[in-house]
Amino acid sequence: MESYSFQVSEDSGGIRLDVFVTRALPQISRTQVQRLIDEGSILVGGKPVKANYRLSAGEIIFCQVPPAKPLCVAAEQIELNIVYEDCDLLVVNKPQGMVVHPANGNLTGTLVNALLHHCSDLSGINGVLRPGIVHRIDKDTSGLLVITKNDLAHQNLAQQIKEHTVKRVYLALVHGVIEEPGGLIEAPIGRDLRDRQKMAVVFKNSKVAVTEYQVLERLGEYTLVECRLKTGRTHQIRVHMAYLKHPVVGDSKYGPKKVHLGFEGQALHAKTLGFSHPRTAVWLEFSAEPPLQFLKVLKKLGSLYEMDKKCVEGVEAID
Repeated sequence: MESYSFQVSEDSGGIRLDVFVTRALPQISRTQVQRLIDEGSILVGGKPVKANYRLSAGEIIFCQVPPAKPLCVAAEQIELNIVYEDCDLLVVNKPQGMVVHPANGNLTGTLVNALLHHCSDLSGINGVLRPGIVHRIDKDTSGLLVITKNDLAHQNLAQQIKEHTVKRVYLALVHGVIEEPGGLIEAPIGRDLRDRQKMAVVFKNSKVAVTEYQVLERLGEYTLVECRLKTGRTHQIRVHMAYLKHPVVGDSKYGPKKVHLGFEGQALHAKTLGFSHPRTAVWLEFSAEPPLQFLKVLKKLGSLYEMDKKCVEGVEAID
């Protein structure tokens, strides 16, 4: 157990407790700090307070940070589609149907299980069940993810995501015909007020969410669109397209329950990922074709759209 104490300076007066501690202890994430506050391991003036407590100059903060727990997730020999790898990170093309990280009742068969078999050096900032995971995509969404091998890379990429400088472009097949050529969806997302298992466009306890979309093809009763994330909220594209009354094909949570076009899971693919390398600052950009099921559906609809046949674009290996 490591112990720390801090005195709040005049300049830090009025700052939230969780923000202050995250800045003071950059080796742990804000999520971890909030968990420690909830557990009573972070005190202000010897008393427990909430994470959103506003500090006053002169107050003393005491923190107890427990040692990292041994990893309890098993490594599994599961094939990975790795499109890039170096000593700091790797980029993988996750198949549709694979969960990114373990959770209670689901500790095997995930991307993390496969990563632990592939390499032992993964960043630990997100905890023992999510080593290396900086951002996620849904189980039934396919496509590109960046995985970090050390905390330096993790913190740098997490900051890039926070500052919205990471390029994330998705391909989606949606219900209905979108008449306009594209647009910008600016609608806050939070927990659905009637169903806590879902997200929704709500204006209470929500976060800013922005998605830019462009129509690529109109295919009978469907539209193929390209969506660019300006923010990264849970289920953002799925929620925003449903908000426009054009839910993603195969998305039974936010769209029709009936299976359309024989598509299992949602017709949503993270096709482009770009970011500055955390060590060299060189811009890296990758692209990956959607899975065969997606391509077959597009062909069935008479689509003329073709992705670049290269899986990786303009990337040079970094030593």
